[in-house]
This record gives sequence, C-alpha cells and structure tokens, in this order.
Amino acid sequence: MANRKEIKVPDIGDFDEIPVIEVLVAEGDSVEKEQSLLTLESDKATMDVPSPDSGTLVELKVSQGDQLSEGDVIGVIELAGDDSDEGADEDAGSEADDGASEAGDSESGESREADSNLAGSDEQDADADAGAENGKPKPESDSARTDRGESESAAAETESNGDDLPAPPVPFTEMGRDPSSIPHASPAVRKLARELGVDLTGVEGSGDNGRITAEDLKGHVKSRIERGTSTQGSAGSGMDVAPPPEIDFARFGEIEARELSRIQKISGPNLHRNWVTIPHVTQFDEADITEMESFRKASKEDAERAGTKMTPLVFLIKAVVAGLKQFPKFNTSLSADGESLVYKKYFHVGVAVDTPNGLMVPVIRDADGKSLLELAQDLTELSGKARDGKLSREDMQGGCMTISSLGGIGGTAFTPIINAPEVAILGVSKAETKPVWNGEKFKPRLMLPLSLSYDHRVIDGADAARFTQYLAYLLGDVRRLML
Repeated sequence: MANRKEIKVPDIGDFDEIPVIEVLVAEGDSVEKEQSLLTLESDKATMDVPSPDSGTLVELKVSQGDQLSEGDVIGVIELAGDDSDEGADEDAGSEADDGASEAGDSESGESREADSNLAGSDEQDADADAGAENGKPKPESDSARTDRGESESAAAETESNGDDLPAPPVPFTEMGRDPSSIPHASPAVRKLARELGVDLTGVEGSGDNGRITAEDLKGHVKSRIERGTSTQGSAGSGMDVAPPPEIDFARFGEIEARELSRIQKISGPNLHRNWVTIPHVTQFDEADITEMESFRKASKEDAERAGTKMTPLVFLIKAVVAGLKQFPKFNTSLSADGESLVYKKYFHVGVAVDTPNGLMVPVIRDADGKSLLELAQDLTELSGKARDGKLSREDMQGGCMTISSLGGIGGTAFTPIINAPEVAILGVSKAETKPVWNGEKFKPRLMLPLSLSYDHRVIDGADAARFTQYLAYLLGDVRRLML
C-alpha cells in the first residue's frame, strides 16, 4: 500500500496568518522534493513552501487567499517510494497487533482485552530482547519513532534549504536598500530570473501590489527577444549598451534645440533595432551601365509622352526583380521564431525617397509584371506622394527588397541598413566614368557602384557576390532585362 504524508507549513519565522498569494500545483500533479508548492507573502517578504518529498499530490487543502501559519496542513502527498522508517513502523505495528490478537483468543471480556494489550506488549519486548541478543537493532517504541521522524523531517528541511527554501526574513535596514526599490517577486521567480539573466527591476508585475509572476518574467524575456532590446531598455538583443552621456552643451557655447520630425521619431528606433539585431554584411561591386545610359537617354521622349520620367532607378528595379527570381533566397523573410524562411511568390520593391521630413520608403507592387514605362509612372507617382506627405500605411508595406539610391547626390559606396523583415537592401552611388581594360586596351566606361547589405543569418557571402554580379550582367546590356 502506498505511503501518504501530510505536507505542513515549515518554520517561517515570527510570522502568523500569512496569506497565500500563489498556488503553484494542483491535485494529481507529480512533484519533486523541494519543488515549490505555493507562495506566501508577509509584510516584509515573500517565501515559497517546498515539497518535503517526491510523489503525487493526492489532496490540496489550500487555495489562493487563504491565511496560513507554521504547522498548518497544506495537502497530502503519496510518496513515490517506500520509506524505510514508515515501513519499520508498519512492521512493528503488525507484530504488536498479532501479539494482541493471539493473547485475546485465550481470554474473554474486558479483562481479555487488557490481557491482550499486555501480551502484545510483552511479545514485542521479547522480540526486541531477542533481536538485541542476535546483534539486531532494538525496535523503537511508537513515541520514539514519532520523535525521531519529526527530528529527521526538520533536519531534511534544513539540509535542503537552497534557492527554493527561504531563509529567515532579513530586515530591510540590514539589506542596505530602500524596500520600495526591491522588485516584488517570489523566491521561485527570483531563481528563474537569475537563471535567465534578467534584472527584475526592469520587469513589470501583473500580480497583486505589482508582484512579478513567472508569466510576467517569461513575457518580458519574449518581448526582449522580439524587440532586440536589453533589460536596461537601451541595448540591443541582450547587449548591455551604456546609455548616452547627458551633456550640457550650453557650457561650451550658444545652442539651439530642434525637435525631431515625426518620421525621424518613428524611423529612428526601427533603424536602431535593425542595425543591432541583424548581422549586416555589405558586398561592394560595380556595373558597367554605359549602354544602359545611352538607351535611357534615347527613351527620354517616349517617357515624356507617357507623362513620366525615365531614371536609372527604373532599370535598377527591373534588374532587382530579375535577381529575386534568379536567387529566391533574397526574396524571403525569417519567421518570427527564427526557425524557418518564408519564401514570397510576389515581387514588391521598396524605393527610399528623400523628403523634407526625412527618409520614406514607398513600395512598388507587382513590379515583375510591369514594363519600364509603367515602373517609371509608379515611381513618379509614389515619390510625389512621399514628398507631399500623402503616403498611406499600405503604400509602405509588403516590400520584398529595398533600393536606396544616392546617385543623384554623390559618393562612391556606403552601407545601407536592411529594412526588416527584408533580408537585403541595395545601395546605389553616383556613376563615374573610369578607364576599363577590355583585354586589349583601356576604354572609358560609365561604372555604377553597388552596395548590397544582406542578413548573414540567411545569405552567405558567395550568394551575395553572385547576386551583385548578376545585376551587373543585366545592367550591362538592357536587352537582357527583356528576356
């Protein structure tokens, strides 16, 4: 028959009638020795009550809100294995009962019952004496076994006192800290926080009086991973970055403070998140666009008749779409859990537009099904809306890859920041005429600098080099864009 044992509230110091703020188990649960069963909260501290043994919780006698004191019964546990002490109790008790039964058969009435008890006692003492003569330990009496059991239980509780068992309450004056500055959480939650490396001062509690629960802690860790911020709120993806220094610049001369634009306030945190959480690598290359530029200038009148403008960016959009088809991994996004890649069957290309209020990225949809003139018209329309501040949220969503062109301004190369959840972004600098060796002699060619930043979790360096080479191949002869 399985052994059952009552679980009682251990020594909790000079406290009485402490409320139960959290019950961590339910009837029928399998529990391990020292596993926290419930959490108590006094005026000065919270403490977990552990299980004294391993087994199955067959009865739970408390619920949240109950008030407990030392010695109160929490529940009943069915032990996982036989306990030697309890087995000895049962054997000794059985012998005593057998002796009482044999003596009782020879007598009658109340005197027979009394003689039975005496006979049982004499027989048990005789057995004990015989055992002693044979070198066996003398069985303990009921009272001795009870005293020893309580003593061993107290000793076991003392030995197992670790992170799950609270030490006697420490006055806050001895802690050297203001009580209001200490996060409100149970010892079990504090232990979990230490294992996860989380500072509880940055966790918001949803329990009574702002108490931090295990779910609060797990939610905090999950949000840190998703946002890529540290516990301090100023670091990225677990990196404890020191906050920027606060400097009174007026000490050095005249200053003027201007508030950031709305777009800068929105884009700034996103750029910071993308730069810190995505392992950026940038591949630099050049494309010979001499022939492309000649064709573009020759198409100027056709574009004007269509009410638009043929810019080099139109050809880049066409080339990027072809590149996404040739290298499908560039047209993906990492799943939220980082365990899989989402391959997209559509081709929407984002184009960074410089506006008076900041950088904006409208998206040209279904770019794979549009001609150069149609792409030019979409680009002209979206760029105008961006500069006028009339872009809708839908106009800036769903991009597969972004192009950031500084060709109209200048520069030789740069490292564009990936626009998550995309995995790559193409930067374009100002084209420059250079002498290029054709195998026989140097010839002047118009070379366009390309800067491809990619997410190294998804794309390898070899794939990035192949991608830029493919773009250069297409831009080198625009007739290939028609294939």
